[in-house]
Amino acid sequence: MNAAAQRRTLADDADADQPLIRMRKLRKVYRKKNEEFLAVSDVSMDIHAGDMVSLVGPSGCGKSTLLKILADLQGHDGGLLQVGGGEDFQPGRDVGMVFQQPVLLKWRTILDNVLLPADILGLPRKAAVARAHELLEMVGLAGFADSLPYELSGGMQQRAAIARALIHDPKLVLMDEPFGALDALTREKMNLEMLRIWEETGKTFIVVTHSIQEAVFLGSHCAVLTAGPARMADFFPIELPGPRRLHVKTSPAFGGYVRRIYDLLGVE
Repeated sequence: MNAAAQRRTLADDADADQPLIRMRKLRKVYRKKNEEFLAVSDVSMDIHAGDMVSLVGPSGCGKSTLLKILADLQGHDGGLLQVGGGEDFQPGRDVGMVFQQPVLLKWRTILDNVLLPADILGLPRKAAVARAHELLEMVGLAGFADSLPYELSGGMQQRAAIARALIHDPKLVLMDEPFGALDALTREKMNLEMLRIWEETGKTFIVVTHSIQEAVFLGSHCAVLTAGPARMADFFPIELPGPRRLHVKTSPAFGGYVRRIYDLLGVE
């Protein structure tokens, strides 16, 4: 059992009825003039502290909309959403975001880019700088604190974006196709890095992806959404031996999970 799974087991034993996120028949409708577009329909799942949830489905099925709702960037129009596990939860303070593009400010050094959320939240500067250096070391960028974004490769920039998402110690990290713009080999390496970071931090991650193989490789759990409007087709644990390495993709168990998702999405 990996470290994150152990932390989750302990948390479940302590309070099995208090997931960090609870959704029941969640619904989101976009309105334009006299027309309505149902973007998310009937999404239900429980996500516990320490989970790594892969959110997979076709383009336009509402995955990004669901992240925006969880980040409190948009409201929902029906169903139940509880975030925080019964504790005080402030999206601006307790959520970290990673986007498909790193979105680093080109005039700030990598260190200052990582520090941006801490600056916005007014966190103590000395402690934030120390934490930023720790995070840069964790993501393999210890020697690049004074570099500018253009001096880093795409994969390195995305590592900096992950460090930035963690600087304010959020309870929940939301990632919207974080590796979609990378080449295949760099993406594989970033998948391995993501699992290592998850293991080391014990944070709760929700990762949107179009890649079924990536969803299986990364997730402790997988949520499968159908074509829009997003409807929950399935939500299930992924029980693969850890620590996961790329060779697990050749295993029968991995192939079984991939086929399960293909079947749910109607792909033959």
